[in-house]
Amino acid sequence: MAHRFDVLIIGSGLAGLTLALHLAQQRKVGLVTKKQLLDGASSWAQGGIAAVLAGDDTTDSHIRDTQIAGAGLCDEGVTRYVIERGHACIDWLIGQGVPFTQEAGNEFPYHLTREGGHSHRRVIHVADATGQAVQATLEGKIRAHPNIELLEHHIGIDLITGAKLGLSDNRCYGCYALDTISAHVKTLSAANIVLATGGAGKVYLYTTNPDTSTGDGIAMGWRAGCRVADMEFIQFHPTCLYHAHAKPFLISEAVRGEGGILKLPDGTRFMPSHDERAELAPRDIVARAIDFEMKKHGLDCVHLDITHKPAEFIKEHFPNIYIHCKELGIDITRQPIPVVPSAHYTCGGIMTDRLGRSDIPGLYAIGETSCTGLHGANRLASNSLLECLVYGMAAAKDILEQRAVALPALPEWDESRVTDADEEIVISHNWDELRRFMWDYVGIVRTNKRLERALHRIKLLQDEINEYYRNFRVTNDLLELRNLVQTAELIVRSAQLRHESRGLHFSRDYPGMLPEARHTVLVR
Repeated sequence: MAHRFDVLIIGSGLAGLTLALHLAQQRKVGLVTKKQLLDGASSWAQGGIAAVLAGDDTTDSHIRDTQIAGAGLCDEGVTRYVIERGHACIDWLIGQGVPFTQEAGNEFPYHLTREGGHSHRRVIHVADATGQAVQATLEGKIRAHPNIELLEHHIGIDLITGAKLGLSDNRCYGCYALDTISAHVKTLSAANIVLATGGAGKVYLYTTNPDTSTGDGIAMGWRAGCRVADMEFIQFHPTCLYHAHAKPFLISEAVRGEGGILKLPDGTRFMPSHDERAELAPRDIVARAIDFEMKKHGLDCVHLDITHKPAEFIKEHFPNIYIHCKELGIDITRQPIPVVPSAHYTCGGIMTDRLGRSDIPGLYAIGETSCTGLHGANRLASNSLLECLVYGMAAAKDILEQRAVALPALPEWDESRVTDADEEIVISHNWDELRRFMWDYVGIVRTNKRLERALHRIKLLQDEINEYYRNFRVTNDLLELRNLVQTAELIVRSAQLRHESRGLHFSRDYPGMLPEARHTVLVR
C-alpha cells in the first residue's frame, strides 16, 4: 500500500526544510531523510549566507562578484533573480527566530563578515556555526507541524515515472524508499516530488561533507531521464583541517575574510604571488595555489595563520573552530592551523528552471542537487544557503499553483527474486577504491589520461555493483555506492567534454580558457 502525500521532499537540508515550511499550511508533506533530520550538509555550513544587507553594498556588486567567481558561466538572469531575493530570505529567517550574530552601532544591527571573492562585507552569520543554528531553528517547526510527516532513516532508491509504469506520459508519481531501520522498502506516492538531497562530496577520499553526501538525488534524477549539467565543476574548499587522527574539518572561509594568512611551514606567505587578491581570491584559485605549493615543496599541508589577531577576537568570531582545534592540541590564538584542500561542493547537478522544475513533469530539484545556473564554473562563498532559500520558496510557490493530479496505483517493490547478500565486504572495498581513484585522477588538477583511467575503473565497478543490485536485497550502503559510482561517471564524462580550463576544472592538456563559455550538458 503506497504512502500518499501531496508533496514528497527527499532531503532535509535548508532547501528541503524551507520548502516544507512554505507548503505545509496548504499541503500534506512527506519529508524523507537518510539519517536524522539535521544530519545533512546544511548543518555543517560555517561561514554564513551572502545577501545585500549593508547600506554601502549593492545588488549589482553582488552579481558582479558572483559572475567573476563563476568564470563567465553564470546565468545572468538567474543570478539577478537569486540575489534580488536575498534580503527577503534573511528577513524570513530572522522572523523564524534565527539568532544571527549582532553588532551594536551599525545601521544594520547584525555583524557582516567578508569572504573570498566578495567585494563587500555581506555575509550574515551565527558566529562560525550558521548552518547548525539555522537548521536547529527550523527543526522544531518541522517536527511540530501537523501537515509534515517526517520519515527519518529512509533513503530513496529510484523515482517512479509514467514511463516506468507504461503510461503515455512521463510524469513523476513517487519513489521507492528503504526504511533502514526495518529494512522494508516503502512505496511513496505524491503529485509533486522534490529532490533536495545535497551534493556528492563523498565520491572523493577527502571531503568536508557529511557521510550522507553521496549524490543520491543527482543519480536518481539521471536514471529517471533528467538532463545533468556542469558536473565537472567540483569545488575544493582551500582550507580543511589537516590532522592525522581526526576526520576532515572545515576551516571557514571567514577566517581568511577576517585576516587569516596562508603560509608555508617556514612562515613564508605565498598567495600574493598567485593572485593580487591574495587570501581573498575565489576558492578555485586559492585551492590550486595550495595544491601547487604542496607539490612544489613536497608538503603534507600548508598553514593558515590568524595569530596576529587578538585572542578574544578569535574566540568570539570562531568559537567552534577554536574549540575543535584546541581539543586536537592546536591553539589557534597562538599556532597556525595546518590545512589542505578538500572536496566541498557540487556546482553541477540536475538542470532546472527558475522555479526548480526539472525536465520531468512533477519533479523538482533544489539546493546542491540542482544546476540552476547561479554558480557557473565556481560557487562564490556563502551563495549556497542563499540558493537553498530562494529556490525552496520559488518551488513552493509553483507547487501551490499547480492543479490537482490524479495519481495512478503504484506497484509495490518486488523482492521475490533476490536474496540477502553473502559478502558485503565487496561494497566497502568498491567504496574505498572509487574514492581513492577519484581523488587521484579527477581532483584539483586533471589530465586526459587520468580521466580515461578513472572512467575505465568506473565502468568495471558499475558492472559489479549492478550485478550485486540485481541479485541481493538493497541496503543503505549498496544504494549509496550505486549512486556514488553513477555520480562519478557523470563527473568524469563532463570533464572529458570540457576542452579548456575554466573555474574549478583545470586541465593540464587544455590550460587555456576558450573565448565562449558553454555549459556541459549530459542527456541520458
